[in-house]
Amino acid sequence: MTRTGPSRNVSTTAKRTVLISGASISGPALAYWLHRCGYAVTVVEKAGALRDGGYPVDIRGTATEVARRMGILPRLRDAHIDSRRVTFLDAEGGEVASLTPGAVAGGVEGQDLEVRRGDLAAILHEAVRDDVEFLFGDSIDTLDQCGPGVDITFHSGRRRTFDLVTGADGMHSPTRAAVFGPEGRFHRYLGYCFALFTVPNTYGLSREVTMWNAPGKAAALYAVGDDDALHAFLTFHRPRPPVDALRDPKALRDLVATVFAGTGWVVPRLVDALRDADDLYFDTAGQIRMPHWSSGRVALVGDAAYAPSFLTGQGSSLALAGSYTLAAALAAHRDHTAAFAAYERGFRPFAAMNQALVDTGAATLFPTTRRALEQRDARLRDLVTLPAPAARPAHSALTLPAFTPTP
Repeated sequence: MTRTGPSRNVSTTAKRTVLISGASISGPALAYWLHRCGYAVTVVEKAGALRDGGYPVDIRGTATEVARRMGILPRLRDAHIDSRRVTFLDAEGGEVASLTPGAVAGGVEGQDLEVRRGDLAAILHEAVRDDVEFLFGDSIDTLDQCGPGVDITFHSGRRRTFDLVTGADGMHSPTRAAVFGPEGRFHRYLGYCFALFTVPNTYGLSREVTMWNAPGKAAALYAVGDDDALHAFLTFHRPRPPVDALRDPKALRDLVATVFAGTGWVVPRLVDALRDADDLYFDTAGQIRMPHWSSGRVALVGDAAYAPSFLTGQGSSLALAGSYTLAAALAAHRDHTAAFAAYERGFRPFAAMNQALVDTGAATLFPTTRRALEQRDARLRDLVTLPAPAARPAHSALTLPAFTPTP
C-alpha cells in the first residue's frame, strides 16, 4: 500500500472525516470540494497508482463550469485533444460523411473539452494531493455502520472509523454492492457489448475518429494526437448480455471474432489485434439506476450511482457535477441525512435527463437494422451542409447550488 498526503494528526482529527473509495474522476473531484468545506478526507484506490493514458472523455456544459470553479480549466484546455473530424464509413469501407465532432455530439465547439481519461485523473489528483490522504494499492474489505461512524477494515488489514463513506468506484462499484446489494438490481442493459484496446497507428490518422458501421456492428479507430498508438473500438448489438463470455477471456475473444467474421474495411485486422491485446477492456453498455443514492452514512457518486453509459458521452461530466453537488449539500447541512436528501433532490433530475439521452438518439450511432442504418447515414449527410446543431439541453440543465467553503 502506498500512502500520500497529510497524516492524520491532532489538527485534522477534530474535523469530520470521510473516506472516498475510488481515485479516478468523481473521487478526487469530491475530495477537492469536501476538503474546502472542512472535512479530513481519505481516498482509497485499489490500483497501485493513477492509471495514465486511457480513452478520451468529454467535459461539457455544467461540468465545464465545475472545472472552472476548481481552477483546473486552463490545465484541461492544455490537455484538450481537439479532434478535427469524425469520418463515417459504410460496410464496404466507403465514406458516408465527414463531420466535426460537435456536429455529431451536439457539443459547443470552443467550450466543450475532450481529454484522455488518464490526463483528467492526473489533473484532479494534482489539485488535491497535498490536502487529502491517498491510500493506493488498498481497498475496503468490510464496512460496518452499527456504531456512531462507519467502521472500515481495509484489505491491507488496517482498521479505521470515518464519519461518512462515499463510493466513487465506478459502474461496478464494490461499495454499492456491499451496502445496497448486487449490481443486477440496478443495472439496465442497453443491448450493446463493446471492446476497447490499442493498436499501432499504421493508418496515418491524427486527431480524428474513423467509424465503420454495418447493421448491429461498428468499429472505430480513434487518434487522440500524433501518437504511435490508436484506440480501437468494436461494438455489437446483443439482445441479452453474454454472461458466460464475460467470465472467460478466451470465450470473449471468440465471441467478437464470430460476430465480426466476414466484415469489411480493416475490421479483420482489428479482430486479430484484439486477440493479442494486453490492454483489452470488454464490457456491456449499461446504466445504473437506483431509487436512492445513500444509506445511513454511505453515499454514492458518479458512475457508482447514476452511470449514463458511454452511449451518452456524459459519464465524466456527471461525475464532476455530481461531486460538486454532493459536497455543496454537505457544506450546507451539518446532518448527513439532510445533506444526502438535498443532493438527490438537486441532482437526480439532471442525471435522469442525461441518462435519457440513450432513448432520444444517442444510440443511433450504432443502428441495429439495415433500414435504421440507411436513415442514420442520410441524417449524417444532411449534417454536412446544415449549420452546427445547438448544444443538447441536457448538458447544461443543472444550475449549480451555492457552495460555502469553510474558512
